[in-house]
Amino acid sequence: MKLDSAIDEIQEINLSYLLLAQRLLKEDYATALFRLKIKESLAQVLVSLTAKQLTQLARTNQLLFRLHFDDAEQLVKLTSNKRAQGLGHIHAALLMSSSAN
Repeated sequence: MKLDSAIDEIQEINLSYLLLAQRLLKEDYATALFRLKIKESLAQVLVSLTAKQLTQLARTNQLLFRLHFDDAEQLVKLTSNKRAQGLGHIHAALLMSSSAN
């Protein structure tokens, strides 16, 4: 994969994430704060940004979001529990809500 291609993909992911975050915040503010694991001050800024500002913000070579797993063990638990198939989203929500911000 060429570097330019990777940067294009990062920028596309950034824009998708920012648009999704903004939409979630507009639809259900309290739930979005919990799901996105962001502070209210950041949420207020995200909601106020225009499409042009979101696009400009997305144009970076760094991912603007991060995984909310504190350690590899959390990821292993989410992906290796064969008995809880079909309940993965519940398990993930429990694990992530119990982790510190």
